[in-house]
Amino acid sequence: MGKGGNQGEGSTELQAPMPTFRWEEIQKHNLRTDRWLVIDRKVYNVTKWSQRHPGGHRVIGHYSGEDATDAFRAFHLDLDFVGKFLKPLLIGELAPEEPSLDRGKSSQITEDFRALKKTAEDMNLFKTNHLFFFLLLSHIIVMESIAWFILSYFGNGWIPTVITAFVLATSQGASANWWNHRHFQHHAKPNIFHKDPDIKSLHVFVLGEWQPLEYGKKKLKYLPYNHQHEYFFLIGPPLLIPMYFQYQIIMTMIRRRDWVDLAWAISYYARFFYTYIPFYGILGALVFLNFIRFLESHWFVWVTQMNHIVMEIDLDHYRDWFSSQLAATCNVEQSFFNDWFSGHLNFQIEHHLFPTMPRHNLHKIAPLVKSLCAKHGIEYQEKPLLRALLDIVSSLKKSGELWLDAYLHK
Repeated sequence: MGKGGNQGEGSTELQAPMPTFRWEEIQKHNLRTDRWLVIDRKVYNVTKWSQRHPGGHRVIGHYSGEDATDAFRAFHLDLDFVGKFLKPLLIGELAPEEPSLDRGKSSQITEDFRALKKTAEDMNLFKTNHLFFFLLLSHIIVMESIAWFILSYFGNGWIPTVITAFVLATSQGASANWWNHRHFQHHAKPNIFHKDPDIKSLHVFVLGEWQPLEYGKKKLKYLPYNHQHEYFFLIGPPLLIPMYFQYQIIMTMIRRRDWVDLAWAISYYARFFYTYIPFYGILGALVFLNFIRFLESHWFVWVTQMNHIVMEIDLDHYRDWFSSQLAATCNVEQSFFNDWFSGHLNFQIEHHLFPTMPRHNLHKIAPLVKSLCAKHGIEYQEKPLLRALLDIVSSLKKSGELWLDAYLHK
């Protein structure tokens, strides 16, 4: 229990000595209306601040009642600047006899991971190569120019249209703020039910082992999940972006009043229709846009899920940062094509451990991550691209079979 002192939100006048708390007390404050967390043994009440948190209230809430030190360091580049926001939220510290980590998390793995991150900083791996991203942007502009040239030169027949759509599908993206808002939650607690939005499948799929068994035992059958590895091809890759993300992106920008991002989105659509209405007319350009989104959706689903859906998907086991990321992610072998095709998401393990590390440096830290895994007996999964893609289907099939067995026999 806490010992003395003002425990209120935003208290700045702390009595001496600073109040101390045990983990048993801290872990009780894990509700949306009552959130405490620990960073470097300091206890913070972030209840009100979470509603103003730039990354959203969910991502900070995922660590309520826990040590959030490594997550805090992973997401914030300028710790001195962010520390200014923490000071008014400080309410105490861990009691001297309490371990720095909660729930038996490995202190040795954590210590070694922090040493690894320090090594990465000393190697300047968190510094951006601006030439790399300039060339990346140039590559996108060139591809969009090629798309326009194909239609201008060859006309709007079926073959030029399909080729142009493939070119555009590889060179366009989505709202950066929407993506960060969603992606930070995924990084904070990857593959954790009720915390990672990327596995919120709205009863369409059952994932991992825990969810199929729970659905089966409760006789829940929103769809025939034992066939999900088959209907995945009909409603997964084809529809995610055109039917869901496209709508969600616009609505998120409006709800969050992200007017700058919305203005950029409007400018994109204005430029797109200005460019392609002369070739297809208004209705044709709209169909063309959705066909591009259809192609993008296939790439997005396969490339993002090959690293996660095949891994452990479960309730929160409150592992240390390093172990939790390795349990939820795997890599695809490096090659020039794999790097380009996946946008360096083939280094998903390193991307998750160091989310602020520029993508062009992920391959440099990978050997050191492998060594740390070997030291602690943690599996470092790396596979060929085709194997990774096929594993998505086999994983869905396995989960569907678990559901059917539980549904029929338990």
